[in-house]
Amino acid sequence: MTARLKKTRKKRGHVSAGHGRVGKHRKHPGGRGNAGGLLHHRIMFDKYHPGYFGKVGMRYFHKTHNQFHRPVVNLDRIWALVSEQTRQQSIKLKEDNSKKAVVIDVTRSGYSKVLGKGNLPKRPVIVKAKFFSKRAEEKIKSVGGACVLVA
Repeated sequence: MTARLKKTRKKRGHVSAGHGRVGKHRKHPGGRGNAGGLLHHRIMFDKYHPGYFGKVGMRYFHKTHNQFHRPVVNLDRIWALVSEQTRQQSIKLKEDNSKKAVVIDVTRSGYSKVLGKGNLPKRPVIVKAKFFSKRAEEKIKSVGGACVLVA
């Protein structure tokens, strides 16, 4: 904002510029930022920001994240992992009323767990993965497929 539009232009000639003679406009009377959260601003912190101070939960010393590595894929993305040729083969098997089913190994695409978001086409499919959610397993079996656990 340009200087000519600022409020101080109107305050020229008025001694304390709207900040009062008694209290005076000092720099940071309550401290800068969040200062005093446990002291003189405690009521404000307790009222408007409960739980701001303190800790929650247990500590986990030397947490190695490798053992928790579990990339997930949803059912609506599962057919995108295989080639167009495999998809056509699945349609052909369905038309021929064959007992065979296409195998989709999600571990080959770098996924470990299959989750149940989305719908599957009404074609039997064998899905190989390390982990399955309960809903994913139900949906795969409802289209006539099977879940195979891979080590």
